[in-house]
Amino acid sequence: MVAFRLVNFLSWLLDIYMWIIIVAALISWVSPNPYNPIVQFLRRITEPVLRPVRRQLDRWQTGVDFSPVVVILIILFVQRVILPSLF
Repeated sequence: MVAFRLVNFLSWLLDIYMWIIIVAALISWVSPNPYNPIVQFLRRITEPVLRPVRRQLDRWQTGVDFSPVVVILIILFVQRVILPSLF
């Protein structure tokens, strides 16, 4: 029972983080004010995850930042494959 609740909690946290990444990506399209506290919060919470993915994707030099898409796909994989296999 505890494992089930823990898996649900982790899935919930991953859902929240996925939405934070989506909001950060959408806000980046409108060239936000970098001194806005919301923009600073979003960058502070997403950059530690997006930066390593962005570095790996720079090898292909597409000109478009696909790191949010890759991180969201990883989150979905963890939620749908790894977490259910824990119990």
